[in-house]
Amino acid sequence: IGKGGFWMSGTVRRAGDGAPLAGQRIQIWAHTVEGREEDQRSHGATLTDKDGRFRLEMPQIVPIFGQPHGHLAYDSGEFKTVFLRPVMRSAKETSLEAHFVLQPA
Repeated sequence: IGKGGFWMSGTVRRAGDGAPLAGQRIQIWAHTVEGREEDQRSHGATLTDKDGRFRLEMPQIVPIFGQPHGHLAYDSGEFKTVFLRPVMRSAKETSLEAHFVLQPA
């Protein structure tokens, strides 16, 4: 997404046994230095690797409504839809993590 400099990362695991889930699409969007969260240029997606990890570089997240935060979603159908909204401790941070535990659909 955009020019980069900020990293959104995390893991995706199956509920019950905690097994990593490879090939799962995670959508990511945020209010950044390049656009508001509803702007298409502030949206992206990535796939998990064989260990269930994902990572996406994007522009720096900036506060909106007083809180710098990101939005992440899993909604590909094999598992139940999950939306996450992790909040950063400081707008100066250059990374944010989120971890999904997915239940079968």
